Amino acid sequence: MDFEFSDEQAMLREVFRDTLRDHSSPEKVRAIADGGLDVDPKLWSLGAELGWTGLAIPEQYGGAGQGLVELCIAAEELGRAITPGPFITTSLVGLAVARHGSAELQAEVLPGLADGSTPATWALAEPRRGWAPESIQATAVLEGDTVLLNGRKTAVQDAGSAAWLLVTAVLDGEPTSFLVERTAGGMATRRQKVLDQTRSLYEVRLENVRVPAARRLAGGAEQVRWLSDAAAVLTSADSLGVGERLLEMTVDYVNVRVQFDRPIGSFQAVKHKCSDMLMLVRGVRAATYYAAMAFDAGTPDASRAASVAKAFSSEAMSRVAGEALQTHGGIGFTWEHDLHLYLRRAKTDEALYGDAAVHQRRLCSLLAAEGAGAR
Repeated sequence: MDFEFSDEQAMLREVFRDTLRDHSSPEKVRAIADGGLDVDPKLWSLGAELGWTGLAIPEQYGGAGQGLVELCIAAEELGRAITPGPFITTSLVGLAVARHGSAELQAEVLPGLADGSTPATWALAEPRRGWAPESIQATAVLEGDTVLLNGRKTAVQDAGSAAWLLVTAVLDGEPTSFLVERTAGGMATRRQKVLDQTRSLYEVRLENVRVPAARRLAGGAEQVRWLSDAAAVLTSADSLGVGERLLEMTVDYVNVRVQFDRPIGSFQAVKHKCSDMLMLVRGVRAATYYAAMAFDAGTPDASRAASVAKAFSSEAMSRVAGEALQTHGGIGFTWEHDLHLYLRRAKTDEALYGDAAVHQRRLCSLLAAEGAGAR
């Protein structure tokens, strides 16, 4: 498989990197976190003008009609710059509506997602229940032409500023997703205090939230799993960007930090650490972009590749963050150093949409099912 970017994809990466270098510095990220904001309004508006919010939206609704590979390029650069905001969650919801929404729902929702006027997020995980679709306990009850939603969601990214929430609940024994306006009666959001300062995560409570049945996405459990795979790959791409930046910071530091009249980067033990970090970063890149290409192509191993990417990136990038912290020595442990922001984002990426253990178990199940089918 060819992992080289096309000219258009390389240009997309360059635009993201240059823009985020100017508008998403660690100082600005800290200021947004200190201000209790989900996103920098100026960066969000600029991103919308550049087409970031509509990257995966079909062209007929004002988007660019790109696939998961292009979204991974975006997610990688957002992770590299530890950028806050619902860029990826809005794209995820756009992917889901474009694939599984009715024509009427697409016409209602997708233009606003594409132009950035109505950001969106996905409410999947539940307290102490994990990220697996089969663990969902929130309920949906059909009443005529409406649906009543009840339950509690956790780690919902940027729910405080989202116009739409894609809520996944159990309807007739099957996980199903519904688009809900954040201002709907019976819905309450509470910002959570979390490890990652570069993200805003919320608890969402739903008490008899009434939603038009027409805002139900087709596909049921298959749709939820498909979107979970996409989310896992995009989280791996975000983590890849974090790891790349941590490696750069570490190499720069060991080349200027002097001990015993020599840069510590000249010591073999330090060289080994940096080499190990590089190998892990390259491995995550290969796994992530293979999964994205398989997803876009719809190959039979796409779901398996998504779990491989997420399982590997969860462990590898957390290890890269730990090596970066150790190599920086005492300065790496100070709160003022930017290393902390990256380490915290890497650890949060490890958990989002399932950690390594979750995806390793899923891989075992998929392989067992394939083996049984082959007999």
